[in-house]
Amino acid sequence: MPGDEARFLVLHDYGMGGVWWWIRARSARQIRETFAEVEVVTEADAIELAGQWNLDEVDIDAPVMPAVLTELRAQREAQRTHPDFAALAGRTILYLRIQWDGDDPADYLTEVGNDGRRLRQVEVSPDGTELKTDPDDWAFNPPAVDLFDPDLVGKEISQEEFEAAWRRARHDDT
Repeated sequence: MPGDEARFLVLHDYGMGGVWWWIRARSARQIRETFAEVEVVTEADAIELAGQWNLDEVDIDAPVMPAVLTELRAQREAQRTHPDFAALAGRTILYLRIQWDGDDPADYLTEVGNDGRRLRQVEVSPDGTELKTDPDDWAFNPPAVDLFDPDLVGKEISQEEFEAAWRRARHDDT
């Protein structure tokens, strides 16, 4: 219903930077259900700071969006047809094993909070070395995962598997 919307600060973090908007929507969940790979920022300091920026403001139901939001909406619409869409959303804590096949391949066993942020992580390198890190070790803590992404369902591991790796791993001193 028009008039029921609030203004939310939204970030799409693409790794080496991010794109920010004000989005008018009925809820933060509606934004996460509509656009893939976005974070609804709730920290008061960040919201106050963003108030000084000249950010685009869009309505979630607008037919025309900035190009990046159009792409993220299309990505989400494609995901929505998958039976595992949003299967992990709303969970308090979950544990994932995410394989990275880039320049330095590794498996990342990650404890994730209900906002998609990493809480703790164990990096398992191909030689079996296990290094553990937590927020005190990270310069910043972007959302690690999009909890509505249906591809994550196959990456879930048990808390017991994560905790065993956490106990075995040594702290990363780098």
